[in-house]
Amino acid sequence: MTTLACPLRRLLGTSAILSLVTLAGMQGAQAGQQQYEPLSASVQASLQGAVSDRAPRQPIFASHALRDHWLSEMSRQLAKRIPDARYRHDLLLSVHYEATRAGLDPQLVLGLIQVESNFRKYAVSSAGARGYMQIMPFWSKLLAQSEDNLFHLRTNLRYGCTILRHYLDIEKGDLFRALGRYNGSLGKSDYPNKVHAAWRRWAYQPPPELITAANLPDARR
Repeated sequence: MTTLACPLRRLLGTSAILSLVTLAGMQGAQAGQQQYEPLSASVQASLQGAVSDRAPRQPIFASHALRDHWLSEMSRQLAKRIPDARYRHDLLLSVHYEATRAGLDPQLVLGLIQVESNFRKYAVSSAGARGYMQIMPFWSKLLAQSEDNLFHLRTNLRYGCTILRHYLDIEKGDLFRALGRYNGSLGKSDYPNKVHAAWRRWAYQPPPELITAANLPDARR
């Protein structure tokens, strides 16, 4: 029996466990890998549309106050890993937008990035997975987007969140198995458990006054 609780089985995903290995002059991530699987024409078209959509980034928050508080809390936790405040702000807004766009919890995606690359933009795994969310290069070719730069911030997040959503759909919402697919370790508990632990460390609870002002349910109830 895995130590993961049921909520984890419903909401996560990504490709590999980070280690400090230098590969071709870059900080590497020692990861598993998403496995190439033939896609039906309809699924391929859907995924291609998802990764190629270049709509302006517009993260949705219940209020400006909640947006500012979330950014402040997440930025504080991320500051040691990414000292540049402006880039940290851009990364967090992009994570929130791409995660919610794909129907994922932004905190989950932050936890996944921590496990995958420890927030190293140019991380490369021994299997060749790239960037924050450790995307395997075959995806850009499979989706007819071969010119996409998988080290580009939004491109990497867009692929990672789209792929995780795809695996969740395949596994009918089973996050444990979706994470296994993302990591190339389907059925094993080590990677999903690591992502779940990281996800918990990024947990966010807005203060009661902001919950009341935005008319949101209190997550602690």
